[in-house]
Amino acid sequence: MRQRPPRPPRSSRQSAAHAPTDDERALFRAAVADVVPLRGDDRVVHEPPRPAPRPRQREHDEAAAIAESLHGPLAVDDLLDLDDADVFLRDGLPRTVLRDLRSGRWAIQGHLDLHGLNRHEAHAAVARFLSGSLLDGKRCLRIVHGRGRGSPGREGVLRRLVKAWLARCQDVLAFCQAPPRDGGEGALWLLLRAGR
Repeated sequence: MRQRPPRPPRSSRQSAAHAPTDDERALFRAAVADVVPLRGDDRVVHEPPRPAPRPRQREHDEAAAIAESLHGPLAVDDLLDLDDADVFLRDGLPRTVLRDLRSGRWAIQGHLDLHGLNRHEAHAAVARFLSGSLLDGKRCLRIVHGRGRGSPGREGVLRRLVKAWLARCQDVLAFCQAPPRDGGEGALWLLLRAGR
């Protein structure tokens, strides 16, 4: 093991930093004589892959559009038109869309149960459910609104309201009453548009 030469006093070190002497250069060359430079192209960079970009603004825009379509004022005509309607098909779509939905061609990908919620809580729950389903790419959903047997007058208030909310939401292409095995008149199957 080589011994290092003694350090010069501080004042001489400061002046040597600006102009090394011939002896200091010779000592440095002797100290690094056996050193082999590293090759830069053998280095491996260990960086994790970057995550895929997420369209956050589009997600916010879609959520805002759904909330606006669901939370806007309801016209009395909307409720009257959908009071007894068990099916809905967006204008311009072929009847085969509704036929396929009713026949169970689409697998149910999401479920929401509104039992025990008042109309305001149900409204918020439906808005969140539709928004989340769209973001997750889910198309076919089931919403259980109940038959209204526990409501005053045994009238299904949520049943009518949910249909009106869904009909006003532009992302809902169609809905129909679920078959008896899946809730019957107390539930709806619905189909959302495909995500972009």
